[in-house]
Amino acid sequence: MNIFRLAGDMTHLASVLVLLLKIHTIKSCAGVSLKTQELYAMVFATRYLDIFTDFISLYNTVMKLIFLWSSFSIVWYMRSHKVVRRSYDKDQDTFRHYFLLLPCLILAIFINEKFTFKEVMWTFSLYLEAVAILPQLVLLQRTRNIDNLTGQYIFLLGAYRALYILNWIYRYFTEPHYVHWLPWISGLLQTLLYGDFFYYYFLR
Repeated sequence: MNIFRLAGDMTHLASVLVLLLKIHTIKSCAGVSLKTQELYAMVFATRYLDIFTDFISLYNTVMKLIFLWSSFSIVWYMRSHKVVRRSYDKDQDTFRHYFLLLPCLILAIFINEKFTFKEVMWTFSLYLEAVAILPQLVLLQRTRNIDNLTGQYIFLLGAYRALYILNWIYRYFTEPHYVHWLPWISGLLQTLLYGDFFYYYFLR
């Protein structure tokens, strides 16, 4: 594992911990899109179907478990916690996120590296992750109210994707035959979607 991959993983982990810290300690999810969190829960649930069948390393398994647990915990907090759910602004978080599911699934069925159930679901998770941040970005555009922790959460998510692009570039030049177009294209699209947020984040 190279330094860019490790830094990307740690940045991704930090983004989740920042959001959980906000929700658990402040008992508020103001400014956070439940739609985006539900999409991320679906991303991890479909990506890690191999968690109990294919062992890669202890690090890999632990990271999978952390992201599964944290994503569903955030959704539970926002939907069911008697205090946290009161701070959720459903009137502003109106992006129809379910419209993203079918196009991603159709793409995954027809454009994948191998036509098996787990591979199609893994590819679906790539496509869905690329656009999962859209409800959150739309919510921020509407409210124009970004508190520090929410801003740090989205910044860390964008930094994670940028570090993964550096990881892919590094591996392309150091590993023979390392070419994976599907993760590259979806990851680049996801990173580009953060452009508007980064502009306003640095202005602040």
